[in-house]
Amino acid sequence: MYKKEISKAVINRLPRYYRYLGDLLEKDVVRISSKELSEKMKVTASQIRQDLNNFGGFGQQGYGYNVEYLHSEIGKILGLEMKYNLIIVGAGNLGQALANYVDFERRGFLVTALFDISPDLIGTKIRNAVVRPSDELEEYIKANNVDIAAITVPKSRAVPLAVDLAKWGIKGIWNFAPTDLNLPKEVTVENVHLAESLMKLSYRLSTKNQTE
Repeated sequence: MYKKEISKAVINRLPRYYRYLGDLLEKDVVRISSKELSEKMKVTASQIRQDLNNFGGFGQQGYGYNVEYLHSEIGKILGLEMKYNLIIVGAGNLGQALANYVDFERRGFLVTALFDISPDLIGTKIRNAVVRPSDELEEYIKANNVDIAAITVPKSRAVPLAVDLAKWGIKGIWNFAPTDLNLPKEVTVENVHLAESLMKLSYRLSTKNQTE
């Protein structure tokens, strides 16, 4: 749809725009200027206009942005008009937390199954999904339309698991294991390194303490 190469920084900001616009919709806000949006998001109005101009702009001078329309269009850019079947490999605390997060379904991500090696977890139901044995993973993927696999297993298992998932036809991997994955280019990987995020917070706290 958009042939222009979009920077990663812009793409990283799009979900924030979508979230803030969703909040405005819930408050029945009809339109908003880039200046007003910048005050809420702590992003400059110029940056907002530049980001949105990558996709056509969406605003009118002197009027600003129609909140409902802009929210809908950013959702389309993010692919949220589509529905995705998602499986979770690793049904421990993190895997269960992901499966229980109802907002995923509102965004079009449906958790269809979890997989684990623990006999204590296999057969249990987490919300609407059953925990299956890990040795059924290949068969399940090949028999069902699975778009995304979330990896919440230990680091030592993550790399060989990801290689197998790619081999079995998974095109999208949401990786929570503390390691980077090198997979074929047709597989899209989103790494979520929780420890690194916590370290960034630690850095910001420590530098703030030093300046006070």
